[in-house]
Amino acid sequence: MKNFAIGTGNWGLTFGEEFSQLVISHPQSLIPSIATPPTTLLLSLIPIIGFFPSLWTYRRHESGEQLTVSRLSITLVLIWLLGYLLLATGAVTSEFLTLRLLILNSFLTSSYFLVHIWLIVRVAKGKSKRLPLASRFAFKELGK
Repeated sequence: MKNFAIGTGNWGLTFGEEFSQLVISHPQSLIPSIATPPTTLLLSLIPIIGFFPSLWTYRRHESGEQLTVSRLSITLVLIWLLGYLLLATGAVTSEFLTLRLLILNSFLTSSYFLVHIWLIVRVAKGKSKRLPLASRFAFKELGK
């Protein structure tokens, strides 16, 4: 094998030896960083439907930002579903508060969709994927 230099000097190393020296001295420059593609994060943040990919990701014990977004999506769906069911049940059983509870129910559902759209925009821009209270709750309860 010929001795030739990569770069500025010839130190008498063969191509294989010089490449291994490069890999040993700068391993991060040759290995591409493995990041979660934004499309998988966006799929998890689709309102209502994103619950299923999030649950799948959470069950596979992924790590990193995909797990954070999955926990947040699962938490938001469960909070919305619980509130929706409680308000709908209250509206059906109450005679006096029916209209008020149905209006609250529509505000809750609209807020749920707006929060998800806001999170989708933030993920698309590459910003933080956390919500102040929901992310903390998701980490404590679903992080176990």
